[in-house]
Amino acid sequence: MPAKTYSADGVDVHYDARRCIHYAACVRGLPGVFDPDRRPWIDPAQARPEAVVEVVARCPTGALHATRTDGGRGETVPPANTVTVSPDGPLYVRGDVRVETPEGEVVLRDTRVAFCRCGRSKHKPFCDNSHEGVFEDDARLGTHNATVPEGSGPLQVVLAEDGPLLLRGPATLTCDGVGVVTTAKCALCRCGQSSNKPFCDGTHRTAGFQAQSPDLPSPA
Repeated sequence: MPAKTYSADGVDVHYDARRCIHYAACVRGLPGVFDPDRRPWIDPAQARPEAVVEVVARCPTGALHATRTDGGRGETVPPANTVTVSPDGPLYVRGDVRVETPEGEVVLRDTRVAFCRCGRSKHKPFCDNSHEGVFEDDARLGTHNATVPEGSGPLQVVLAEDGPLLLRGPATLTCDGVGVVTTAKCALCRCGQSSNKPFCDGTHRTAGFQAQSPDLPSPA
């Protein structure tokens, strides 16, 4: 299902429903633009283009993006790559993110992605709220021997076949203020059953975890 585009003078808003988990940062930020009870629910003409861009950038999943059509400044790539492990929920990744197959094919480039870590999403690797009420994790950092990153650069997120998310590149992992790890290399659990969350401990092999081929848009 392709993303829908909603246009107004100076700005286009793009919405990919597959990646929306109703975090509602957009509704809280600009309720006149984003109104779930209205059809169409997005009307970018109700605010200045710069305000629309600023609020769209708060969307943690990448379901929303905005393009300036008036030559104004659009969303910028964050200066650092971050991974936030949410309690009982997904991995929120921000930065220069490149989602790749094990063969090295870039299937998505984005600045904001919410990755499933409960193992139940029907839209893997994205979160679809399947964790609600069934997945429990207090979002603490497990044991990890951090590889100290050298310099800056993009964050490669490799979708291991029926396995973890392999992070390659500088990133800072945080767990709701509980802990911080800066690393250049790690494997993050996405079967939901690791005893060393958020890191992979190999449990996916015995649990029979299956990650269907990703249904991703073309890389930006």
